Amino acid sequence: MKTEKNYLEINRNSWNNRTEVHLSSAFYDLEGFMQGKSSLNSIELELLGNVSGKSILHLQCHFGQDTISLSRMGAKVTGVDLSDKAIEAAKDLAQKLNADAEFICSDLYDLPNHLHKTFDMVFTSYGTIGWLPDLDKWAKIVSQFLKPDGKFVFVEFHPVVWMFDDAFEKIEYNYFKSEAIETLEGSYTESTTDAKQHFITWNHSLSEVLSSLLQQGLQINSFNEYDYSPYNCFDNTIEFEPNKFRIAHLGNNIPMVYSLMAVKAKQ
Repeated sequence: MKTEKNYLEINRNSWNNRTEVHLSSAFYDLEGFMQGKSSLNSIELELLGNVSGKSILHLQCHFGQDTISLSRMGAKVTGVDLSDKAIEAAKDLAQKLNADAEFICSDLYDLPNHLHKTFDMVFTSYGTIGWLPDLDKWAKIVSQFLKPDGKFVFVEFHPVVWMFDDAFEKIEYNYFKSEAIETLEGSYTESTTDAKQHFITWNHSLSEVLSSLLQQGLQINSFNEYDYSPYNCFDNTIEFEPNKFRIAHLGNNIPMVYSLMAVKAKQ
């Protein structure tokens, strides 16, 4: 498939076009963030624990809010993202906030050509692996940049969510990875001025995620599923508690997020 071969170019262009919209959106609340509000949620904070003095690699960091939030907690963080516009914005934010955070513009699979050190922790969260066609290569990158006994913290939208159509009224996609999914739609923020973007994604089952990490010698020490999303980024949602969203007509009947923590074996 021609477009699948060009997925990096297509997706980079999509995220470059979205970045300016996201910077001014209420969804990302940049004003509150600049005043000290953390962009991290309780799900990942519980797994991250005390990060003071830790070196952290943040994969697929967008324009760096979570990266900088981790630096505010005392970590030395390196953020990586495909989008050059997002990385430009991240560097600008870090400079304005005097944050101890570095940023690299790179496709995740190409990162070994741009970064040559290991970290105490690797972190990635919410809407990341769907942009990647090969989770074995992803897990290899995670392992490669972790120190022995280093910790991988991962929070992601549940693959059950991606089976549904946008209205969550019918099953439209395969739970298991199959062909690439080509989409033309607007962003997940509240903006009505966000033009529709063309992008390419893949669905990944839980077994695919877990198997890819286990094959790289990562020991999974924690795994949880959640019946809500901390982000209001889907259609037909209801906020049943502050910053906890469900699909209104599905209630707590489906998982919406999962989290895991894995440790790299000592060598």
